[in-house]
Amino acid sequence: MNETMKNSIKWSVSIAVITFVLAAIFSVTSNMVLNGVAWYAGLVVVLIIVFIGIFFDMLGIAATAADETPFHSMAAKKVYGARYSIKIVRNADKFASFCNDVIGDISGIISGTASAIVIIQLTISFQLEGGSLKEYIVSVTLTSFIASLTVGGKALGKTFAITYSKDIIFRVGKVLQFVEDRFHIVLMKDKKDKTKKKRYKRAKQNI
Repeated sequence: MNETMKNSIKWSVSIAVITFVLAAIFSVTSNMVLNGVAWYAGLVVVLIIVFIGIFFDMLGIAATAADETPFHSMAAKKVYGARYSIKIVRNADKFASFCNDVIGDISGIISGTASAIVIIQLTISFQLEGGSLKEYIVSVTLTSFIASLTVGGKALGKTFAITYSKDIIFRVGKVLQFVEDRFHIVLMKDKKDKTKKKRYKRAKQNI
């Protein structure tokens, strides 16, 4: 098995575990928040979850659309966040996978579950009979609204991400740089740094 395949399997397993943990956290948190609240408060929670999915989808698209060249001159001038922005662009595949597939898909699943809870709350609040035409209309309307908002929001977010990819990634780079500097958590490694280390090790072995 070549090294590329090993890295791919390792990344797939890691992202699957991360997805499981985050999905559990999202699900438990949303259920705790929605438990016992009024339907309109529950609807706000659903909208927040939807917007989280749209936001992270936009970040993932921006990473794949951005070019690292402008960040090199900024990094040379020691502009804060530029170095981390380069890391994001170089790891665009993994960054986009996390933002789009992990956070985006989890948000979609949780928002669907949360919508079902809100529909039940609406049914109880307006004393609608189970299986009645009114309950059916409420269910279809709310589900369609959430779906259209998600798809429309992601479509708008993609356009925004492609147009302003540099600015978006630079701001994300600043945030991640702050997290790494403040809490000493390495969230992302530079691919070129890894390549240099491997070449150095091979050169030492050949001496």
